[in-house]
Amino acid sequence: QEQLVESGGGLVQAGDSLRLSCAASGRTFNNYIMGWFRQAPGKEREFVAAITWSGGRTYYTDSVQGRFTISRDNAKNTVYLQMNSLKPEDTAVYYCAADRSLSVSKWYIDYDYWGQGTQVTVSS
Repeated sequence: QEQLVESGGGLVQAGDSLRLSCAASGRTFNNYIMGWFRQAPGKEREFVAAITWSGGRTYYTDSVQGRFTISRDNAKNTVYLQMNSLKPEDTAVYYCAADRSLSVSKWYIDYDYWGQGTQVTVSS
């Protein structure tokens, strides 16, 4: 059974850093586009970042550009999201997702597999 498991969330102060990990199991996701999304209470799930299967191209939403970095280690079947200079508005549940298509999408409905999410809370 395919599974994505996020870890690394927590409670931090504004300006701190966190690194989220997403470990895949049950199948190889090496040829999948991998993405990170987040959802704050009362808001829609929103795109944060995505990375192509080779890791050669990355995409970010404007609000995290320059602060967050997405990367992947296909040998470990793991995707990471390094989050620096965290702000209170980054507070949300962060989800890892996998998309089997050939082009990167910023729409959550286009992703085929999802993790259970990890909570990130940034205090001011």
